[in-house]
Amino acid sequence: MSNSKTYNLPILSNEGGLAAYLSQIKKFPMLDAEEEYMLAKNWKSTGNVKSAEKLVTSHLRLVAKIAMGYRGYGLPLNEMISEGNVGLMQAVKKFEPEKGFRLATYAMWWIKASIQEYILRSWSLVKIGTTTAQKKLFFNLKKIKNQIAPNTEGDLRNEDVKNIAERLDVSEKEVVSMNRRLAGKEHSLNAPIGEDGDEWQDWVVDQGMDQELKVAQQEEMEQRKDLLTDSIKILNDREKKILYSRRLTDNPSTLEELSKKFKISRERIRQIENKAFEKLQKHMLNSAKSKNLLPAN
Repeated sequence: MSNSKTYNLPILSNEGGLAAYLSQIKKFPMLDAEEEYMLAKNWKSTGNVKSAEKLVTSHLRLVAKIAMGYRGYGLPLNEMISEGNVGLMQAVKKFEPEKGFRLATYAMWWIKASIQEYILRSWSLVKIGTTTAQKKLFFNLKKIKNQIAPNTEGDLRNEDVKNIAERLDVSEKEVVSMNRRLAGKEHSLNAPIGEDGDEWQDWVVDQGMDQELKVAQQEEMEQRKDLLTDSIKILNDREKKILYSRRLTDNPSTLEELSKKFKISRERIRQIENKAFEKLQKHMLNSAKSKNLLPAN
């Protein structure tokens, strides 16, 4: 794991040591808000490595938990955990406790970014594509499949392919191709992770970690909701209606439906949607960075 020499962290090897690593990191105690604040202040003001080390080790389970959410992409879990740990250490380095957020909430952005960058780098070797739409398809296909076609194995039905293509603004061919590449790469939750009989499922449902992740996710969702509510105001009425209909509802409208409603072409609807989304995304990103809710570049 790069940049790990600064801290005395558990070693995550590539030679089958994952089960031992998961068992080891569960032994590190969680920090309450006051202890976390004092450690962060000490690290920030004095550069005390021991304080930083405690902040990192107390959140290693968070990294592993988040990494497990990406196990369906067919990449080694230990590599994703290592990348997530690098993101965690970056978060600790830049964390400012005076902002009022818990480290878990702040670090989630860094952890996810590091893991996703690793996944995209790895999948780029098999030409995943680099457009925004293709990346959106890559990271959202499974979620949408679970909404419209749960428990579906193999190829999707034609109507489901068309639905997903419309939602994510990609071609039906791209949906079929991505679905086939991701199919069969899910790791069973009942697969053993060690000689002691533990299964993935046993580790995933660790109650202490669930509570921490639940709180962090709830805070993150509230932040996103506030950012969206504030940023949506920069759009005009038509942009708002089209963006809501296409991307901010559980049952998105098709380009054809909106074309008839607004009496303009499908292509014009697509242009307005993309322009509105870019404006909204840029405003949300700038607002998030100004409020220290996202990693700085």
